[in-house]
Amino acid sequence: MYEQVFKNSLGGSERCILCRGTKLLCGKERCPILARYYSKTRVFSLIDSLQIEGASPPSVFIGRWGYPKVFVGPMLPPKLGDTSFMDTPEEWIDCSIDQFIDFRSQLIRGKYRIGVKDVETEEKIIQQTKEIAFSESPIVMDAEFEKKPRGRLVLSDTVQPYGPSAPLSKIEMGNLKWDQRVEKAHGDTDLKSKDAVFQLYNSKMLISKIQKAFSVGGFGIKKERRFVPTRWSITAVDSIVGQELVKEIKEFPEIDEYRVYEWRNLDNLWAVLFLPLEWCYELIEAWYPFTAWNPFGKETHIYSSHEFWKGRKTYAEIGGCYYAARLAVGETLKKERRQAGCVIFREVHPGYILPVGVWNVRENVRKTLTTKPNLFSSLNDALLYISRIMDIPVRRWVKNSTVLKHRIYQQRIEDFVKSGPNENLRNPL
Repeated sequence: MYEQVFKNSLGGSERCILCRGTKLLCGKERCPILARYYSKTRVFSLIDSLQIEGASPPSVFIGRWGYPKVFVGPMLPPKLGDTSFMDTPEEWIDCSIDQFIDFRSQLIRGKYRIGVKDVETEEKIIQQTKEIAFSESPIVMDAEFEKKPRGRLVLSDTVQPYGPSAPLSKIEMGNLKWDQRVEKAHGDTDLKSKDAVFQLYNSKMLISKIQKAFSVGGFGIKKERRFVPTRWSITAVDSIVGQELVKEIKEFPEIDEYRVYEWRNLDNLWAVLFLPLEWCYELIEAWYPFTAWNPFGKETHIYSSHEFWKGRKTYAEIGGCYYAARLAVGETLKKERRQAGCVIFREVHPGYILPVGVWNVRENVRKTLTTKPNLFSSLNDALLYISRIMDIPVRRWVKNSTVLKHRIYQQRIEDFVKSGPNENLRNPL
């Protein structure tokens, strides 16, 4: 089994075969292959059966392969008790990579194939899966599988990782209680899904809970309801909520100063720059060599996506992280009842050995924006500060930033009124 993990991981690189987790030839602080291997061996002894009893956090997963015929089903660990932490990303900000791998690898995914339009089917497993997604607390379950669960820890930069999987044949569940807010939105078959999502968000429901209910077709005009693959539902909910927040903050006055927030977690460096501008937003990510999405590169690669006042018409090049971070920014500005431009800088260093999902971006930007910001009177001073807290030279950040270049090189009337042309907009550093 050890050799099979090597064969299936990170493209079966010759470097991995030569290293075998002992020399760290990839430059990472820990071997990601061994991290997955040990998580797999820990859970194997607990799932070597066709029948598994456990408490679903609650958690469900909707696959995307084979769309519009997809695999739908619950996820549960082989343990009882309060397992809610295992599928509540809002509580994971202080977890190490090892802790994260340990509890997520225990989640066994049950699979039952069905068409995405068959939301109202009377097939019992499907109805049970929907009920699990609507539950407000963990549910004791006894799951029977067609074969023993197998497979490695499944990793994605969008979806939270999960462990082995197998086709389901039967589920027996204990009593469960639906969240009343979800029950109300689900029962309103004339309410559009985006309106249901934002109503639930405004009711203080966790984003992760809304995403589960959204994925099982819980909301929307009745005839239009569909199962939504989990990775799509995560980004859809982030996008809907973020977009509605942006609409609101556009009505507020602009901030008066430049702000820089900073944070470090999981070997990621974060800096969030607020600018005294009308709404615009950009996320810039720098992936160092030997990181999750740049495992064998020799250079640091930088990617970005942005929007100005009118928003975007196409999906962000940088993917779901863009919408997760925008939501966090919108929350902060709405709370202050202010408007601003925003640029987020993210440096991903080699200690980030495995992708863990876009929750990592959402929750880290949220955390960053709870720290005390450093205030500056000019963009140049703000960028000078960023150059001290980030490892990549600020000139390179500016080169890869559409929002910063627009602010630096496009003069505004206010620039002449406040300080004369170019005084605060000189080329930084």
